[in-house]
Amino acid sequence: MSFHSQVASTGTLYVVATPIGNLADITRRAVETLEKVDWVAAEDTRHSKPLLQALGINQTLISLHEHNELQRSEQLLAKLKNGENGALISDAGTPLINDPGYYLVKLLRDEGVDVVPLPGPSAVITALSAAGLPTDRFTYEGFLPARASKRLACLENLAAEVRTLVFYESPHRMMDCLQSMLTAFGNEREIVVARELTKKFEQFISGSLKEVYGYFEDNSDKVRGEFVLMLKGAPEQPHSGEAASIEQDKMIQVMLKQALPVKQISEIIAELTGQKKKPIYQRVLELKQE
Repeated sequence: MSFHSQVASTGTLYVVATPIGNLADITRRAVETLEKVDWVAAEDTRHSKPLLQALGINQTLISLHEHNELQRSEQLLAKLKNGENGALISDAGTPLINDPGYYLVKLLRDEGVDVVPLPGPSAVITALSAAGLPTDRFTYEGFLPARASKRLACLENLAAEVRTLVFYESPHRMMDCLQSMLTAFGNEREIVVARELTKKFEQFISGSLKEVYGYFEDNSDKVRGEFVLMLKGAPEQPHSGEAASIEQDKMIQVMLKQALPVKQISEIIAELTGQKKKPIYQRVLELKQE
C-alpha cells in the first residue's frame, strides 16, 4: 500500500468522461475542464477534434492509444511535472473502461502526480440502469475473444456465475457471439441487448437467448451500432452443507411416508451420516408435524 501527495508545482491530469452518443450528456464540469487545461490526450485525435469543435473548444490534442501508450505516458508525465495541466479522454464514455489509459494513470500515481476523475457517461452503467436485470452485483467482461474456441471457453467458465454478466460486442461479431452464448448458457438464459445507447435509434431487446438470437436473425438491419449484452446470472446453488441438509430432509420425508417410527428413522439417518441422533430426532419430529 502506498500513499502519495501531489508533487509540489506539478500539474494535474483530469480523467474526463465524454458522451457515448448524445452530445447533450456532456457535463458542465467536463466542458470547463477541457477548456482550461493545457492539452488533451485522446484515443483518436481525428474522432475527438470534431467533438471539441462541437463544444466550441479549441484545444491542443495529443494522441494516446494502445500502440503508443508506454512512450506517450513518459512524455505526458514530463509535461505534468513541468506544471502543465492535462485531460485524458477516450473516443466515448469513461476513459480506461475498455480503453487506453491504465498505464498512464498508474505511472502518474506512482510518481505522485495528481489524477482527478470527472464522472460522466459509461455504456456499462447506462445499459444496466434500464435493463431490468439484477444490478446489486454484476461483472463486466468487456469484449470477448474474437476466436470462436477462445470465446466459447471464456463463456463456459462464466456459466455458473451468479452475478449479472455484461459484455461489449461489435456488429460484425454480434451473431457469432450470441451463438456461442447459446452453446455455453443454453436457450433459456435471460438476456438484454442494448444498442445505439443515447442515440436516435436506441433500442433494448430482451428475452431468452433463443428469442433474442431469433430476433436479430429475422432483423439483420438491426445488427449495427455498438452493443452492450447483459445476461442474467445463474441461479445460486446451495452450499455443500445446505445441499446435504436438503437431501437428508428428503430421505426423512420418504421414510415418514412409509410410516416408519420417528426413533427408527433417526437411527437410520444417524448411521448413514455419522451425526448424533438427538438433533436428527428433533428434525424428524419437525418434518412429521408439517
